[in-house]
Amino acid sequence: MATTLAKAAENTRDTAAHAARIEHVSKSFGGPAGPQLVLDDITLDVAPGEFVTLLGASGCGKSTLLNLVAGLDRPSDGTITTDGRPALMFQEHALFPWLTAGKNIELALKLRGIPKAERRQRAEELLELVRLQGAHRKRVHELSGGMRQRVALARALAQDSPLLLMDEPFAALDAITRDVLHDELTRIWRETDVSVLFVTHNVREAVRLAERVVLLSSRPGRVAHEWRVDIPHPRRIEDTAVAELSVEITEQLRGEIRRHGKD
Repeated sequence: MATTLAKAAENTRDTAAHAARIEHVSKSFGGPAGPQLVLDDITLDVAPGEFVTLLGASGCGKSTLLNLVAGLDRPSDGTITTDGRPALMFQEHALFPWLTAGKNIELALKLRGIPKAERRQRAEELLELVRLQGAHRKRVHELSGGMRQRVALARALAQDSPLLLMDEPFAALDAITRDVLHDELTRIWRETDVSVLFVTHNVREAVRLAERVVLLSSRPGRVAHEWRVDIPHPRRIEDTAVAELSVEITEQLRGEIRRHGKD
């Protein structure tokens, strides 16, 4: 399964210059005092096979931007183009509790038009990819929080999109489970070469996972700074290089929060 996905990603790189292109995007929402500008003139590309994290203070528009890229909303200004329809993974697993783990994945395959005869095998392969072999018949209530997020990841991968959007998918998990899933996500990303745009407010998580960290300013969200993360894999949350870059980014983030407080 991993080989198949990797070949698909390789073919995508041959035909697409970017997995996502965000050009001069702004977003406003109506309010009692008039339109409120949430995102202001965002320009950002995600290259094929690249892992990018979006970082910023609460309310800076990270999730709003992800929803725009997913096509769940439209920008007020600017354009967004993606290589096919992105797959989206939320903070909550959003699994259907009346379906088994396998059937949740099979539903995504069904919506793609995969023949019924193939769905079971494909779902089993995806469960194996996220290291949940044998969990096909397990109900959602039988799964731990980490296992549910693995199923949610497998369901997102079932959409066979070159771009995976992740909105703080590990925020509700305990530290040890989150650490394990960081390893798993990194492994899957490297095996499949899918492009990832990952929203988080956790600086160390951003540095541990990404090839590039993008910091959004406080509202309205603008691209305030970017860092290329050249730390080799495997990375650990406690690695010295991860900690040092995290300190630098945290100082920038604090500056944005202080600036916003003076506005």
